[in-house]
Amino acid sequence: MTDTTPWRRPAAAATEVAAAAGRSPRPPESGPARPPALPGTATATPQPAAPRARRAGAGPGSGTPGGNAPAPLGRFLAKAAAVTAGLTAAGAVFGLVRDQTIAHLFGAGHDSDSFLIAWTVPEMASTLLIEDAMALLMVPAFSHALARRAASRAGLTRKEARAQDPVRLLVGATLPRLVVLLAAVASVLIMAAPLVVGVLAPGLPDPELAIECTRMTALTVLSFGIAGYFSAALRAHRSFLPPAAIYVSYNVGIIAAMVALHAVWGVRAAAAGVAVGGLLMVLVQLPAFIRNVGFAPRRPRTRETDPMEAPRSRRDRDRPTLIAFALIAPVIFFAVFRQSQVLVERFLAASLPPGAISHLNYAQKVAQMPMVLSLMICTVTFPVVAQAMAGGEREKARRRVEQDLALASLAVLMGSALVIGYAPQIIQVLFERGAFTHQDTLATASVMRVYSLGLLGHCLVGALSRPFFSTARPTWFPALAMGAGLLVNILAGALAVRWWGTYGIAAANAAGISTTAVLLLTGLGSRIVSIEVRQVALSIARLAVSALAACVTGWIAGPKIPDPLLSAALGCLLVPAMFGATGTAIRAIEVIALPRQIAQLTSQLTQRFRNVR
Repeated sequence: MTDTTPWRRPAAAATEVAAAAGRSPRPPESGPARPPALPGTATATPQPAAPRARRAGAGPGSGTPGGNAPAPLGRFLAKAAAVTAGLTAAGAVFGLVRDQTIAHLFGAGHDSDSFLIAWTVPEMASTLLIEDAMALLMVPAFSHALARRAASRAGLTRKEARAQDPVRLLVGATLPRLVVLLAAVASVLIMAAPLVVGVLAPGLPDPELAIECTRMTALTVLSFGIAGYFSAALRAHRSFLPPAAIYVSYNVGIIAAMVALHAVWGVRAAAAGVAVGGLLMVLVQLPAFIRNVGFAPRRPRTRETDPMEAPRSRRDRDRPTLIAFALIAPVIFFAVFRQSQVLVERFLAASLPPGAISHLNYAQKVAQMPMVLSLMICTVTFPVVAQAMAGGEREKARRRVEQDLALASLAVLMGSALVIGYAPQIIQVLFERGAFTHQDTLATASVMRVYSLGLLGHCLVGALSRPFFSTARPTWFPALAMGAGLLVNILAGALAVRWWGTYGIAAANAAGISTTAVLLLTGLGSRIVSIEVRQVALSIARLAVSALAACVTGWIAGPKIPDPLLSAALGCLLVPAMFGATGTAIRAIEVIALPRQIAQLTSQLTQRFRNVR
């Protein structure tokens, strides 16, 4: 699902996409003047703009005036969202197959609990190095570098443009240091695995298996960091296909290793698969990164063409360094606080009977699928918001953020209604086979229903944090809001786990993330983008009413059909129908406008297919 309703004129949209891609847009066809000739060209005879730009060394994403005009933003977002949606859905499917394989081979007991403790390392690394910190830092950084490239390349030869390319200088300033740092962290985690397991799960009866698995999963700190860096750079360059494919390759690596090695290594095969999957995440993006971004340029011998030979003041200006702790600390703390919810969950569950960590994990993985799919919209539009903020176009950023919040909330609330209403049927269809028993199904389904109460909060935190980190200097407010939510999670979980066990842990998670979402929503308008908080809140409230009606309908209708697969399949029709009917009845604007947006998307995709043919 994507927003295809343009909120600005096509010419303005083309200008924004062109600027974000690092090139100047072509003047309208009806304009009286042609693009000016580049300085230093051999002839003054007017020529088509694109070939001249290529002779000057400006390929796609260059800053040479006269590049080909990009498609309007609505069409670009439709295409990018379609690609991202398809691969996100594929990654989610392979993720389910991965979890099904783990449940089938190892069930919900000590072995699976040990692996999940070790899996905490890549989960934390994924949040820091792929989904949150790396993207929130590097997408704006590459967007700014692309904008500088567009402003500085006119009149340069190909060799000069490559030597002074701000994008390549940014890569040279950050990537080598990042690799060294992450390799050191991975080495420390491997050596300190017993201490790590002791901190993560102090109540685990036999920690040796968890220690062995942790040593293998620690390798993902390096591979995830490189993969996240590549993803951020490619998304800033409007290349969404390789970054969207990383979780497909990751899950394929885990599944293949488990199937091939479980008879010999047991649950250690899953940990080895995590390490293999991390390497595949890098390899699947490497060709596109080299093609679109490249690595640091070679150093010419002349001071005039090599910024490295230029005075230090010029190098510092042209080659931004983002490793300064004062700049990256707000993003790092935000990501750490956010992922620490999983640490709190497993810390509290380690003292519960065997299988508690597994039940929480399976419930969380399935419950979060609607959130992951809804945040696809924000993933696609984040570079657009970052570029609008970099260009001072606050009104455009505001409209984009408001549309993202509405559409993401619609998607996650509809999915939450389905997950809550049909939880037992979904878990039974997905996991109840092999070592995963019917009692495991009932326990996991009950926990999943509690988890789902916080899905809207998770979605809003993911959507609202991006505008905060789209500015030139990240703010501390999201980290403080996330810290407040984490504190609520810790206190509520410590109290609730005594009486309600895993249900109390899940409820505390929902309470903590919802607290953070409220703080971010109320704080965004006064600090970054002046969104209409009241209007957005009312819109989400209407969607929540629609989700409640759909959820109750599914909860009542689900058990009436004995076959779980048939019941869940019918629920996929019944819940959206009730959601849409209720939304229409209470005049929820997003629900009313959805058919028109789908029709526009279908028309655009059909037209594009005809043009390709």
